[in-house]
Amino acid sequence: MVSLLSRLMVIAAISISSASFADSLPDLKGRTILAVTENAYTPLNFVDPATGEGIGWEYDAMNEIGKRLNAKIEWHLSSWDAMIQAVKQAQYDVGMDGITINEERAQQIDFTVPYLTSQQFMLVRADEKRFTDAESFAANDDFQFGAQAGTTNFYVAVYDVLDGNEDNPRITLLDTFGLSVQALKSGDVDSVLMDAASARGYIGANPGSFKITGGPLGSEDFGFILTPGSDLLKPINAAINSMKKDGTLDALNKKWFFDYNQ
Repeated sequence: MVSLLSRLMVIAAISISSASFADSLPDLKGRTILAVTENAYTPLNFVDPATGEGIGWEYDAMNEIGKRLNAKIEWHLSSWDAMIQAVKQAQYDVGMDGITINEERAQQIDFTVPYLTSQQFMLVRADEKRFTDAESFAANDDFQFGAQAGTTNFYVAVYDVLDGNEDNPRITLLDTFGLSVQALKSGDVDSVLMDAASARGYIGANPGSFKITGGPLGSEDFGFILTPGSDLLKPINAAINSMKKDGTLDALNKKWFFDYNQ
């Protein structure tokens, strides 16, 4: 359980750093930025069980970006399947959902500079003893992945663990990332791939339910997505870089990946 003093120290550190960089960043003069997420990717974006409000790493980061740029963040929700297209068509200004920067997506939308670098790991139930890594998982046709189609987790399962067949019946497709984790918890699937930060979030939020098995399965950079040619790209990049330099991103990592408990 995080002490009140620890939480206040994190808030104070973020507040002080915001003021120190405010003068050197672009001033958007109160502009409203339409931000979209899914609320299904703990601890980056999810629903607070106590309040029903959207919270998480990406919420805090984007709200902080708004403060630094003198902009108002207006939050919206979208399914993962529709998010990239909606941002591409300028229905929203910026989207976030633990989105991996890759060439295919970069042909459709603009990415910010990376805000988080992570690797994929196998999340399993805490009592799992039948396999210990990707190789022993792949060797047994009875073991099943849970994944959301079109995500990094899905492609790593297909190409880094299994046989490269995107129609492999050993992957159970679910509508959201959160449903994949619920399927793992209930025993309907045997593993869900996710970045280390999210795995720590789920393990912390569900004591005794999950663990990581095996080693990392590749590295990935996360970025916010914007409408192609958006004039917000440079200001948001500047704000992200300032948050890297002054330790704000490190403070958010500590808050959400290590200290947070539901």
